[in-house]
Amino acid sequence: MSVIKIQMAGNLWKIHVKPGDVIEEGQEVAILESMKMEIPIIADAAGTVKEVKKSEGDFTDEGEVLIELQ
Repeated sequence: MSVIKIQMAGNLWKIHVKPGDVIEEGQEVAILESMKMEIPIIADAAGTVKEVKKSEGDFTDEGEVLIELQ
């Protein structure tokens, strides 16, 4: 099982995937807002989304798991 983690602290502004979606390595899966900047969260592995651990609007810390892949 692979996971996609948050790279820096901020507010989770937009999630582009949902459970069951097939994603590719390098695909943008979400957007984080930090210090009035939009930071894309990029998948570092391919797979099928098993679970999205956070919701839009949640505050996240660096290193937290955002998505579990099958």
